[in-house]
Amino acid sequence: MLSLSELLLREGDSLSSFQELKDCIQKTAVETRELYFQVDIEPPAYSDRPSDWHEQLNLAFESAR
Repeated sequence: MLSLSELLLREGDSLSSFQELKDCIQKTAVETRELYFQVDIEPPAYSDRPSDWHEQLNLAFESAR
């Protein structure tokens, strides 16, 4: 299972936007072939973070599978 908290611990310092976070989720999902994604924490308040961020992160993961 890919969790947002683990992803942010590993990659968070290199991410500067919500779009980069979505791209990172997709890339990691493809590389690791994870079947499940857990949004266990709220992502940083990037300036481009939308109000429906939770749904968009899930969609980014699902689109990569």
